Amino acid sequence: MIQNEGIGSWPLRRAQLSPGATAFVYEGAELTYSQVHERSTRLASRLREAGVGHGDRVAYLGPNHPAFAETMFATHMLGGVFVPLNFRLTASELDYVLGHSGASVLVYGAECAAVAGELTTRPPAIVPPEEYEPLLTAGDPTPLDTPVARDAPAFILYTSGTTGRPKGAVLTHANIVWNTLNLMVGLDIASDEVTLISAPLFHVAALNQTLLPTFLKGGRSVIMPSWDVDACYDLIAEHRVTWMFGVTTMFAAFARSPRWAGADLSSLRNLMSGGAPIPEALIRTYQERGLVFCQGYGLTETAPGATFLEAAESVERAGSAGLPVFFADVRLAGADGADAAPGERGEVLVKGPNVTPGYWNDPQATEAAFTEDGWFRSGDVATRDEDGYFTIVDRVKDMYISGGENVYPAEIEAVLFEHPAIAGCAVVGVPHEEWGQVGRAFYTPRPGERVSPGDLRSFLAGRLAKYKVPLHYDELDALPRTGSGKVQKQKLRGMPLRSGG
Repeated sequence: MIQNEGIGSWPLRRAQLSPGATAFVYEGAELTYSQVHERSTRLASRLREAGVGHGDRVAYLGPNHPAFAETMFATHMLGGVFVPLNFRLTASELDYVLGHSGASVLVYGAECAAVAGELTTRPPAIVPPEEYEPLLTAGDPTPLDTPVARDAPAFILYTSGTTGRPKGAVLTHANIVWNTLNLMVGLDIASDEVTLISAPLFHVAALNQTLLPTFLKGGRSVIMPSWDVDACYDLIAEHRVTWMFGVTTMFAAFARSPRWAGADLSSLRNLMSGGAPIPEALIRTYQERGLVFCQGYGLTETAPGATFLEAAESVERAGSAGLPVFFADVRLAGADGADAAPGERGEVLVKGPNVTPGYWNDPQATEAAFTEDGWFRSGDVATRDEDGYFTIVDRVKDMYISGGENVYPAEIEAVLFEHPAIAGCAVVGVPHEEWGQVGRAFYTPRPGERVSPGDLRSFLAGRLAKYKVPLHYDELDALPRTGSGKVQKQKLRGMPLRSGG
């Protein structure tokens, strides 16, 4: 009987079931499940020599790579806690996360050598890229079976830090298992799945919604170091990719490519997006190609799936985030805490075995995140129709009040995105003497396109109520984004207003 009840037992279990099947493909090289098990075991033996045991934190810094998964599994074989780091952070930002998590080991990739050299918070053990393979090769391949309970912490995932310091959301092994079950109920993941891992693995969606479910089923994960439109087309063609996850920016760039019209995309069985609301116009672009596009909703703290729109409903209810996942409950709370009626806006509350037990070393944030009766407060606004389907409206903190009316920027952004010259956009509320707040729209035009603030005002005027149409417009070369692709609106709010905008 295997004593490790956590993710650390998955390589052994998979190696027993399908040892010769390909687990990972990276830049033309393949690793079988048997090889992943052996390599992770060897690494675990060396981490144990470095002092890693139950509850110790091991951090990984680098772009997508099989070493990410090997370090994760090795950590979990020992009962440790894996801390994936956003490789786009500065040294000072990483110092905070390393210090706050108390990581005892840092493994980093070659691409992060410069920033790793600038760190002032240095864990006791650091594994640079040139030492990774020699360290692993010298490890003991004897299988490990450390007792690990399902409710033990598996990950500390630091939130994007869109406001203030990032918080470390703790996810247990049980949280991950229940999330995987929820996903498998909503999506027909098969053992012959070829999953393109194109979003960053330090982000909960890429890790828990694609790589780990594919691993559990014995499918093949094709790992991209980073998102690249042409490489995505190449890998789909070469490996006959069946499933991929992306955010709005990724799917928009993919559909704008000159290769879009002539590409053979017939191998794709499912496309999936989640997190921030995705414009319905973009979803329709994919559906018009005959592709199944499923949208879900979730957060880092819900591991992440909270709702999901299954394939059977994906055309008729395009734009909806779907129904609550199988093993979780979701409700909408009005300002008074009571359930919002169908059609009314309310804050999304989630309860279930996939929900975080709290934030690492932050009891105040943990207490604030839950209602008295144990529902997790998402901070997101949604509506629910008579049939129970949820539509995400916006973040509570992003809403602003103009002339006494609540304005939800995501609604305006969805309409702006329909403009043929717009590649990306974001709307924030800014102070106004008469109306309290008004909208300020930031946008990036498509290559070769030109669009003026007057053009955008006219476009929106016929589609939105007058109080929703932004007063100010700013063209940017690129919108500031977090590592998970979300727009950093606090940076936009801090930009000084330009005259004439």
